Amino acid sequence: MNQRPNPRVLLRLLGLLRPYRLRLALAGLALLMASGSVLLLGNGLRLMIDRGFLDADPQALAQTLVLMLVVVAVLALASALRYYQVTWIGERLAADLRQRVFDHLLTLEPSFFESASDGRAAGEIASRLTADTSVLQSLFGSSISLALRNLVMLVGAVVLMLVTQPWLSAMVLVGIPATLLPIVWYGRRVRRLSRTSQDRVAELGRYAEEALSGIKTLQAFTHERVDKTHYGQRVEQAFGSAVARTQQRAWLTGVAMLVVFTAVGIMLWQGGQAVLAGTMSAGELSAFIFYAVLAAGAIATLAEVAGDVQRASGAAERLLELLDTQPTIQSPAHPHTLAKPLRGEIRLETITFSYPGRETPALEAFDLHIQPGERVAVVGPSGAGKSTLLALLLRFYDPSQGHITLDGCDIRCLDLAVLRGAMGLVAQEPVLFSGSVADNLRYGDPEADSDRLRLAAQDASALDFIDALPQGFDTPLGPGGVQLSGGQRQRLAIARALLKNPAVLLLDEATSALDAESERLVQQALDRLMVDRTSIVIAHRLATVIAADRLLVLDGGRLVAAGTHSELINTSELYRHLAALQFG
Repeated sequence: MNQRPNPRVLLRLLGLLRPYRLRLALAGLALLMASGSVLLLGNGLRLMIDRGFLDADPQALAQTLVLMLVVVAVLALASALRYYQVTWIGERLAADLRQRVFDHLLTLEPSFFESASDGRAAGEIASRLTADTSVLQSLFGSSISLALRNLVMLVGAVVLMLVTQPWLSAMVLVGIPATLLPIVWYGRRVRRLSRTSQDRVAELGRYAEEALSGIKTLQAFTHERVDKTHYGQRVEQAFGSAVARTQQRAWLTGVAMLVVFTAVGIMLWQGGQAVLAGTMSAGELSAFIFYAVLAAGAIATLAEVAGDVQRASGAAERLLELLDTQPTIQSPAHPHTLAKPLRGEIRLETITFSYPGRETPALEAFDLHIQPGERVAVVGPSGAGKSTLLALLLRFYDPSQGHITLDGCDIRCLDLAVLRGAMGLVAQEPVLFSGSVADNLRYGDPEADSDRLRLAAQDASALDFIDALPQGFDTPLGPGGVQLSGGQRQRLAIARALLKNPAVLLLDEATSALDAESERLVQQALDRLMVDRTSIVIAHRLATVIAADRLLVLDGGRLVAAGTHSELINTSELYRHLAALQFG
């Protein structure tokens, strides 16, 4: 991993601020007014001491105080305006960045989120969307504004110090380059440690999400003590990384302040000698002290902000890594079109495919032709390649060899939305999302009205239990629909597929985990769903698929037999073995 500071990382994020140039200009103007007001106060302090106090002139003192109050009023208004504008910009940047990263993540293939060893687990990525964007919001909504304001005040204070007392200014200016050295040295260490700390926090989120999502299994195996220990170890690792980062930032700030204020102390001693000698007025010394303290404070703030910039740079790198990841499964630049209505003819020609990181092919030299409207069942032992077949049809993966066609068109030549829009999936464990029943059903058709929702639910044998819910179709399901039984979730998934009205139906062991009554209701719904559609049904329970037009027997990624139930009993030893295990 390259740990050198990369200014291009944050410069790329500045491109997101282009639509808000007017706000940036307004914030910049307010910043200049606020900084200029602070600098004017130093000159007002000089006038107040020399013309008001030392000259004993009440009128000059009153005029100077009035002018300083006006300057303070301008300072207050400009500071309020700057704070509002830069905070708005920071929040807007974080919101835009979250949206852009999330939109891009939805274009990546499922295998990207399965590579946990590369830091791509869903929980870790969710941490980047929240924690890392919050770091950047703090940077652009506060730290950069502070840096620019203090930079302007530093330059102004140095110029005014040189105008007031050139020889005395040299003592303060010597401290500036001496301060830059620890900033650069410690800044690199802060950036590296910040990246490590953010990775540790992301790992905390991933581990907690995994444990909480599997809380039933965790408690059933009384694994609480072990998980508490493992999580505690990760908490301590994250704490250790955060402490190491904070320690470096503390050194960075402390060393910078020590160097600068030491120079200020020496300057005060020399300036006091000059006032006693009569070569410098008390007002000039007061103004010079004011500017010197401003310069010292500005440098100390810049040193602290440098740590924020380094930390944000690490967060930006992690987010840009996601944005720079290109999907391996993409729609072609010039996609082909499919004739309507779709017939649902599928052909696989010499397909070979291996999952990333595995050498054994999941499918090898696989040939298959499915007629439009044909109901095909796929059976075989675990690991035979049944689910892989559906994943390839949906283009979650691409085969390393061979071609898959839909109605005679290679699916790699189709727009992904068109291809997947032609297919409906009912999985063994259907995923339901937070929201109401209606929200989940409208994944099948976002424009479906209440009448269509009720009709789809009725065809899926789901209407009775939906109407029995407290708010019917408007009942919130909670995360994953955990309040519903397996059969109820399955029937909602079928209703969702009915609303989609696909030409090709993919069923991945849709009834394997259900009790007898739920299986009967779900099977009835599936029978209605498969009418006049090309259907590919994966099943372990042969009783649910023996009426299919054709059964395909897979073993070791190969198609070893095909035919009806009665034909396969006589011709396929593997099918006969599977049937004997289930039917006796």
